[in-house]
Amino acid sequence: MQSDLPLTRDLVLVGGGHAHALVLRKWGMDPLPGARLTVINPGPTAPYTGMLPGHIAGHYGRDELEIDLMRLCRHAGARLILGAATGIDRAAREITFEGRGGVAYDVASIDIGITAKMDLPGFADHAVGAKPLDLYAARWREFLAAVKAGEQPPKVAVIGGGVAGCELAMAMAFALRQAGVKPAVTVVEHGPQLSGMAPRTEAMVRRRMEDLGVGLTLNAKVARITDRAVILDGAAPIPAALCVGAAGAVPHGWLAQTDLPLHQGFIRVGADLGVVDDDALFAVGDCAHMEATPRPKAGVFAVRAAPVLHDNLRAALSSGARRVFKPQKHYLKLISLGGKSAVAERNGLALGGALLWRWKDRIDRKFMDQLDDLPEMIGPALTSPAASGVQEALAGKPLCGGCGAKVGGAVLGDLLAEVQPPVSGDVITGAGDDAAILRQPGGGFQVMSTDHLRGFIEDSALMTRIAAVHALGDVWAMGAKPQVALSSIIIPRMSPALQARTLREIAAAAQDVMAAAGAQIVGGHTTMGAELTIGFTVTGTREDMPIGVGGAQPGDVLLLTRSIGSGVILAGHMAGSAPGRMVADALGTMATPQVREAEILASAHAMTDVTGFGLAGHVQAICRASGLAAELWSKAVPLYPGAQALSDRGVASSLLPVNQADAPIETAGPVNPLFHDPQTAGGLLAALPEAAANVAQAQLEEAGLTGHIIGRLGAGAPSMRLT
Repeated sequence: MQSDLPLTRDLVLVGGGHAHALVLRKWGMDPLPGARLTVINPGPTAPYTGMLPGHIAGHYGRDELEIDLMRLCRHAGARLILGAATGIDRAAREITFEGRGGVAYDVASIDIGITAKMDLPGFADHAVGAKPLDLYAARWREFLAAVKAGEQPPKVAVIGGGVAGCELAMAMAFALRQAGVKPAVTVVEHGPQLSGMAPRTEAMVRRRMEDLGVGLTLNAKVARITDRAVILDGAAPIPAALCVGAAGAVPHGWLAQTDLPLHQGFIRVGADLGVVDDDALFAVGDCAHMEATPRPKAGVFAVRAAPVLHDNLRAALSSGARRVFKPQKHYLKLISLGGKSAVAERNGLALGGALLWRWKDRIDRKFMDQLDDLPEMIGPALTSPAASGVQEALAGKPLCGGCGAKVGGAVLGDLLAEVQPPVSGDVITGAGDDAAILRQPGGGFQVMSTDHLRGFIEDSALMTRIAAVHALGDVWAMGAKPQVALSSIIIPRMSPALQARTLREIAAAAQDVMAAAGAQIVGGHTTMGAELTIGFTVTGTREDMPIGVGGAQPGDVLLLTRSIGSGVILAGHMAGSAPGRMVADALGTMATPQVREAEILASAHAMTDVTGFGLAGHVQAICRASGLAAELWSKAVPLYPGAQALSDRGVASSLLPVNQADAPIETAGPVNPLFHDPQTAGGLLAALPEAAANVAQAQLEEAGLTGHIIGRLGAGAPSMRLT
């Protein structure tokens, strides 16, 4: 929720490691006024190290393993930018990453972990590092599925006989046994014994490995890796359909390309976790080297450092005093043994058994629970007497963003019926269709429309991409080619420096989308206000009469190019109940232009884009304008993954009741609320002959796109029936 205070300082967290996740949770409880928080991470989630072996073994599902950064950022009021960092310009104070320009910072922290990529011939093509964890976990899930399907042999090699390598080898062997196959898992260690363990711990681990059938090759020198084996110098090859690298901690390569102070590739930090000789930069976790108190690469130190990092980031942003981080000298190792048993080691002493696994499980779940149990969003409370109706209005759902904030169709229709003057001159049609149609003096037609979106994510660049695609939808729906655009931007109150940074990101994103669609941005208007709002007025041209909603013919079928359910997903995100991966996937779809879809459907009899009034509202618009009745096939309508589950739990957009009242559907049973769910940057809905629809469907599929035939139009009074 946007504060009335101006934003004056940018804090950027690079990476979604454990320390940063804990900082986000604490920040959400007490944000620093005036600070804008940004998180940059390759994905919307980050795996928790402690649960990885249990996930590989099958004891934890993917959702239990992953820290939901999207929800944490929503809780903290932070913007999450999906991308992998590739560099840092300390002079310009800017982070660079894949797929987008730089992000400026006043204070930044780096918590990107390590990799386990090895400099071995064939590793990049035929192996996967145990870190980053998310990449390894995804590769393992694919491999296990292939083994279960009989497409791959259950042969695995793990390079590295330390704690991590042995844990993962035992976990994979256990999971393969549970899948009903005999595993052939081998740990390859260059030394004469397992590393990083006390003698008693090693003995217990080796016994368990033997019980699971995990082989061990010591004093091994790996020469190269192929798609079917690990080739050793002076020894027989080790068959492997999957090769996992777990031999030590390797810093991310891009760090070496910067001017950061490094120790063996890791960022040097002082006792306050600040980067040496840089008051604006911090580093924590496995990517950092603590000069005063060097420690092994272990997640426990990142977790313990989080409170100090949080306080010192606030101090750096407000010129306060910093704290010193004092890591413990000794720490407890809890090593999973494949099944639900574990070994605990501290100060050379070791104990093992099922009880220790249950202890480890409680520790891990407690850590994850604190990152998952976030307070729900609540609306403003009345603190004094108010006018009649205010209490009732606040009792409903909080106002949604995107097209979920739209005024209802009936209200707009009644207003236009009262105040809209008749068109004249070059204006052929005015309000009522997706865009107004104007006759051009030299022949042909121009269409014109305007749209704006109330912000529903903090990332202004991604919000701009979605708003641009949303606005262009009206032009594409008319079968026109985008021509020019004017922007209308409202940004929250902020300092001149942050204004420049924000508008630079918005301008770059808008230019990227509009230029790719063939439109030029020729001006606009920018102000500051209560919250981020981004809109565009767009025009397009077409030689023939543009497609409207009124040209459908009896017998036409309805073809939809995009799933529905974005409104309920955005409502769930706003309430903190939608999983991060689900939200990220939906946002990615919404930000994808529909240029090719529009080209393929350019000969439709009628067309519109499905936006705020929901699928039912837009089908109704075609029915009313064309004088036809529609039969919708419920099972044919595509839904965003996860949208139905959210809807079934009662998650809904604030606009849903209005849409349901405005566009009734006849059916024998209840109507799925998703049919009235307001869409943002929704799909194109075209009415065309069935044969033409089949051709269009094939063309869309050939282009890597989708088209779903969801119903049929017929003679009759304008109405909708669901079957």
